[in-house]
Amino acid sequence: MEPHLILRGLVIGFGIAAAVGPISILTIRRTLASGFLIGLASGLGVAIADATYGGVAAFGVTAVSDALVGLRRPLGLIGGAFLVWLGVRTLLAATPAAGAANGTDETDAAEVRPRGLLTAFASILGLTLTNPMTILSFAAIFAGVGVAGTGPLGAASITLGVFLGSMSWWIVLTTLVSRLRSRVTPRRLRLVNVGSGLIVAAFGVGAVVSGIVG
Repeated sequence: MEPHLILRGLVIGFGIAAAVGPISILTIRRTLASGFLIGLASGLGVAIADATYGGVAAFGVTAVSDALVGLRRPLGLIGGAFLVWLGVRTLLAATPAAGAANGTDETDAAEVRPRGLLTAFASILGLTLTNPMTILSFAAIFAGVGVAGTGPLGAASITLGVFLGSMSWWIVLTTLVSRLRSRVTPRRLRLVNVGSGLIVAAFGVGAVVSGIVG
C-alpha cells in the first residue's frame, strides 16, 4: 500500500460523504430514531458503495463504468422511486413512545438486532449504488488531484482511502447525532420525520423526473 495515496483517498472519501444529500438526511433520522448502531450500519453501506465506485474509477474499469453510465436512467428511476418510498414511509412514521427518544423504548432494542442492522446496511448500500453518476464524480476528482492511472497498488490504496474517509465521516456524524437523542422529545422526532421525509421524497421525485426526461 502507498500511504500518500491512502491519505488522498481518505480526504476525497470524507469530502464526498460529508456532502449534504438524501443519504445524510436518512442517516441522521435513523440515528435519532433508532440509535448509534443503526446509523453506523447505514453509514457502512454508504462507505462500501463509495469505495466500490471509487475502486472502479481508480482501477480504470472502463467497461463497468460505461455500463453503469449507460444504465443511469433506469438506475436513477429505481433509486428515485426508492427515495420517494422512504420519504413517504418516514412521513407516515408513528410518533414514538416517550422512551424512544432516549433509547429505552422496546422497539428501539428490536431495531439493533442483526436483522435490523442488516436491513439498515443493505437499504442504504442499494440506494447509493443506484447512483452511477457517482463513479463519474470520483473519476473527475481523481484526475483533478493527480491520482488517476497509478497502477494496481496505487488504485487499491486510493480505494482503501476512500472507504476509510467515508466511514470516518459517518462515525463522526452518527456519534454526534446519537449524543443528541436524549434531548429529542417525541414531538421533535415527529418534526424530524416530517422534515426529513419531505426532503428525501423531493430528492426522489427529482431523480425520477431526471430519469424520465434525461
